[in-house]
Amino acid sequence: MSPAPFPYKLVATDLDGTLLRSDDTVSERTREALAAVTAAGAAHIIVTGRAVPWTRGVLDDLGYKGIAVCGQGAQVYDAGAHRLLTSVTLDRQLAGLALSKIEAEVGPLALAASRDGVDGEVLFGPGYQVQEGLPALYLEDTSAVWSAPLNKLYIQHPGMDDDTLVKTSREIVGNLVDIVMAGPGIVEILPLGLTKATGLSLAARRLGVKAADTIAFGDMPNDIPMFAWAAHGVAMANAHPELRAVADEVTTSNQDDGIAVVLERLLGAA
Repeated sequence: MSPAPFPYKLVATDLDGTLLRSDDTVSERTREALAAVTAAGAAHIIVTGRAVPWTRGVLDDLGYKGIAVCGQGAQVYDAGAHRLLTSVTLDRQLAGLALSKIEAEVGPLALAASRDGVDGEVLFGPGYQVQEGLPALYLEDTSAVWSAPLNKLYIQHPGMDDDTLVKTSREIVGNLVDIVMAGPGIVEILPLGLTKATGLSLAARRLGVKAADTIAFGDMPNDIPMFAWAAHGVAMANAHPELRAVADEVTTSNQDDGIAVVLERLLGAA
């Protein structure tokens, strides 16, 4: 039997809270749905806030050999060749100015930073809570953060929730840098104008695919530009309210194979 027709040429999926379950695995059902989609002629591309070093292990586990968009759109990565195709770095002088302006208004922040490159380390300072299971290097003196090119900074505030920290920081330095929330406890400082849509559009161009041919899946406010770019945006049931508000549809959660539910329906297999 020939594969069922599929209405999109590109399936773009976020990782955390979307493709990955809470134990950082991809279910067999979702793997099979993605395999069916690629058999039907579409490409699957991962679009994640994680920089390449935090993404590579997941890609290897999936047997993923294509292009991935990492670092919140900063990096376009060839997983098969293990090399960066494009990389955008954060102006460290501008980032330092933005950080000082935020701290002048809200008080001291806990800081982490993602260094550029395929093997770039994530560095974190006192008080910063790193997501469990992800490799990072502790620095007692965070001045070393500024010694090499960076993709992004991460900030946390001891008494402010993520939504408030994002809103407040944007009001203070939104003309200098972009501030996004990529997950619980993950507020990032990025180059102004950089989004997941930036990297996804570059990757799609390499694949010869247009926005009108793309369906995207996500769960956090940093996925909003990707939804705006793609023809169809699908939020997970566990998604942040800001993303759900702009989604074309809401599927089941990442724990309940939300990606597979939609892909199976579109393939006519559900």
